[in-house]
Amino acid sequence: MAAAAALLFVFALARIELSSCSQFVRAKVSCLDCNQPYNFSGIKVLVKCDKVKKLAMATTEDDGSFEVKLPSDGTDISKSSDLPMNCHAKLLGGPTQLYSSRKSMVSRIIETHEKPNSYTISTPLSFYSACPTTYAKCKDMNKLGSSKTINLPLPPEWGLAPPSFYIPCFPIVTGIP
Repeated sequence: MAAAAALLFVFALARIELSSCSQFVRAKVSCLDCNQPYNFSGIKVLVKCDKVKKLAMATTEDDGSFEVKLPSDGTDISKSSDLPMNCHAKLLGGPTQLYSSRKSMVSRIIETHEKPNSYTISTPLSFYSACPTTYAKCKDMNKLGSSKTINLPLPPEWGLAPPSFYIPCFPIVTGIP
């Protein structure tokens, strides 16, 4: 009987959330050019705090929300003298290519007033699903020419292969004495 009571006590302790010791970041990512039923699952968000070597990684749910425990080195962050806390969340990427500016890719983590030891991001983590033309890098990508090769008209009687087979191929000679 005592063993069963002890086992029940252990299971009860296992079910208790240590929310008083754990500090969580809860937030959402957003898409700036997506259609309404967009699947946000699988997008990675990194959380980093100053003076802590560990990082925390979160994966978003279908609606773009994520929850991750703040990284710590064993000491309670809220009791340290480094308040306000200097933690940041960074949008890393997802299952498809994401485009984001430096401003909307990183956000400072701030304390919420809803629950104790609960944090959120100060600015939204947002991205584009397609490269917007307002970004300089996207404009540069469109400036590249085509990859067509130049075919000089050679008489077929010469029996040579098309010039595109051998003209653009210049040997690179490096390190040969």
